[in-house]
Amino acid sequence: MVDISTVAVVGAGFMGSGIAESAARAGKHVIAYEPDPEPLARGAESLRRSVERAAARGKVDDAEAVLRRVVHTTNLADLRAADAVVEAVVEDPQVKGRLFQKLDAELPDAVFLASNTSSIPIAEIASWTNRPDRVVGLHFFSPVPVMSLIEIVHGLDTSEDVIAASEALAADLGKYAVHTKDRSGFIVNALLVPYLMSAIRMYEDGFASREDIDEAMKRGCGHPMGPLTLADFIGLDVLYAIGQSLHEEFKRPDFAPTPLLKLMVVSGHHGRKSGRGFYEYEPAAVKA
Repeated sequence: MVDISTVAVVGAGFMGSGIAESAARAGKHVIAYEPDPEPLARGAESLRRSVERAAARGKVDDAEAVLRRVVHTTNLADLRAADAVVEAVVEDPQVKGRLFQKLDAELPDAVFLASNTSSIPIAEIASWTNRPDRVVGLHFFSPVPVMSLIEIVHGLDTSEDVIAASEALAADLGKYAVHTKDRSGFIVNALLVPYLMSAIRMYEDGFASREDIDEAMKRGCGHPMGPLTLADFIGLDVLYAIGQSLHEEFKRPDFAPTPLLKLMVVSGHHGRKSGRGFYEYEPAAVKA
């Protein structure tokens, strides 16, 4: 099996930076790519702060060594040095499809091209490439350096060699891999989204306060955080996109985003990252 020593991460947002950090902390060389300098710089700063916090907690021995393993670039051609690619851009099939079309042409020698999509079928993304056999889903969970799970999503044409290489990378990163067929939502979101949408409907209907809904699930079910807090943490825009994708594929009402969720998203109330969602957040918490 080919050793994956250099990983390209496309997208320097919250998820992309977390994936880059996890790979660097595992000893991998990382090429982090964004086409625009501003989001690339924000991602680099976010990664630096996260690594320094981990070092302060004793989770990282040498923060500078970890940071030196990550190179940031706006040049797509720089990714040719990577053994494999993990994409973490906006949850839009057209955006991802066009990106994979470019990656497929630019990186003919990459072992695999992986998408961190949380809801878009891998076959749909792979259809934009000339080699769908090397396209796979690697769905990380937030925050990536903390959460131990990766869903490995088998596309219709994904080769067994690519699945094996993906599983080996997950193990190298210290993650627990579960395997799932290629269906919108995969395992976790197919179960999680109806739960979150039900909590939002309950709050929207005035059945209970946001605090009581969250505390009920924390204290009654042992969840580490309540559903409305979790929705804010995920990002209400991300949750809305996932719900739309699941509802489009399965036509089940429990997946459908609620009117309140849509209003919040179009109003820019995206949860923790924007400073306002079902709860309000201090600016320092948003930047962390």
